[in-house]
Amino acid sequence: MKNYKITIAYDGTRYKGWQVLGDSSATIQGKLQNVLESIAGHPVEVIGSGRTDAGVHAKGQVANFHIEDSFNGEELLSRMNHYLPEDIAVLDMEEVDERFHARYHATEKTYRYRIHTGTIPNVFERKYVYTYCDSRLDTDRMKEAAKLLTGTFDFAAFCGNKKMKKSTVRTINNIEISEKENEIVIDYTGDGFLQNMVRILTGTLIEIGDGRKNPKDVVEILKKKDRKLAGYTAPAQGLMLMRVEYGKMGRI
Repeated sequence: MKNYKITIAYDGTRYKGWQVLGDSSATIQGKLQNVLESIAGHPVEVIGSGRTDAGVHAKGQVANFHIEDSFNGEELLSRMNHYLPEDIAVLDMEEVDERFHARYHATEKTYRYRIHTGTIPNVFERKYVYTYCDSRLDTDRMKEAAKLLTGTFDFAAFCGNKKMKKSTVRTINNIEISEKENEIVIDYTGDGFLQNMVRILTGTLIEIGDGRKNPKDVVEILKKKDRKLAGYTAPAQGLMLMRVEYGKMGRI
């Protein structure tokens, strides 16, 4: 069996997220597996680097799958893109070491959250930005809080899964906040993120930016590990998985 690593882009608007949950036709993983199984003639498990939520997009999701030796990457890439729906595309495919695992061997991920701050909604970008027009956001306050959130912490307060049994300790390497006309862009880079974590971090930064919270509040929120103390969960459509990084295991 060959092990292939693929890079995928998708518009998550009409999907229930990455992971197959009963109805495979409504998930990204399900669509990919259905196409591969029809090509290969046998079940194929597609392993993603992580599970994006319903409505979340990706420019650089990474996954891997095993398939019979008779198939080659160039042929598979062409046939997959032929049969996949127009809102999912395989950007790249390469054969990797049989031990490579898209989730376990990921070393760093970058997510981007876009906030539209103009008073007039952006009609053509509405599926990919969060339209926030209530008040002007103070990015200096947001940047101050972002520095306090950078590092290795227990992010239990920023986890959407109340029944989380595994460790909620994660490392955020960088949070970069940039501003352009009518838009704020927040890039989060870290070793991994909990369920809804980026969206809760964004909701918290927004509440700091509009004055509902103070930048230093995040220290107490981290310390008390109480989800109720953190901000709201920002909408899914503003979130995009930009890229996933790997070490040597990401190459054959």
